[in-house]
Amino acid sequence: MFDNYNRQINYLRISVTDRCNLRCFYCMPEKGVEMLQHSDILSFDEIAAITRIAVGMGVNKVRITGGEPLVRKGVVNLVKMLASIPGIDDLSMTSNGTLLSRYASQLKEAGLNRLNISLDTLDSEKYRKITRGGNLVEVLTGIKAARDAGLSPIKINCVVKKSSNEPDAKTIKAFCNDNGFQVRFIHQMSLTEGHFSVVEGGSGGDCSNCNRLRLTANGKLMPCLFNGIGFDVRKMGAEEAIRMALENKPACGSMNLSGEFFNIGG
Repeated sequence: MFDNYNRQINYLRISVTDRCNLRCFYCMPEKGVEMLQHSDILSFDEIAAITRIAVGMGVNKVRITGGEPLVRKGVVNLVKMLASIPGIDDLSMTSNGTLLSRYASQLKEAGLNRLNISLDTLDSEKYRKITRGGNLVEVLTGIKAARDAGLSPIKINCVVKKSSNEPDAKTIKAFCNDNGFQVRFIHQMSLTEGHFSVVEGGSGGDCSNCNRLRLTANGKLMPCLFNGIGFDVRKMGAEEAIRMALENKPACGSMNLSGEFFNIGG
């Protein structure tokens, strides 16, 4: 399927929760936020049904996001449900890695193809400060578990302030080179100020070639991360919401005053 700018849209990013077990300073306020009510969150059956319709319209790439998707109870079952949908060629997940040692093998068995794992530093104290309490050892153990489970490729998402030449970024790059991982440098963004750029080593932030739609945990289909427009799949039905998202996908992102990274999926 194509939008009004003749961009082929084949990628659906699905946020399954607005909850996270970390409080990274660039993503979530230190004291947390008011969480969505359980009844507002899409069920796994709803997500699978919406995904089937999206695949029937041309989506063949699906990513599960959060918050942190692994804090959602039973998320392995959702992976299994999505993996069974004919037409999905690439099923992936973005995770902070802290729970992967518990779930990596189950995710692989359920049908997950690959992972993006967030990691901004290899300094334990810096990691604790960035995440406001996170344990670097848990992430490194999770990354190893993902590799041992056969999830491949493993991509490391590293947020940088200004440049991939920053000391922590260089350390992350060396770590990836030594272990056969791919690294993506994401320049720190602001939804409300409209600050974003193309991801180094990835395709995010390249508006002219954007191929994605985003489904929030409470059922809003968003054509652009840096735009507040969203279409309610429960009220409109998935097919109509998808069509409206395509028709209203902007040529380029601007700013978003109605959402945050943790509840849209980044």
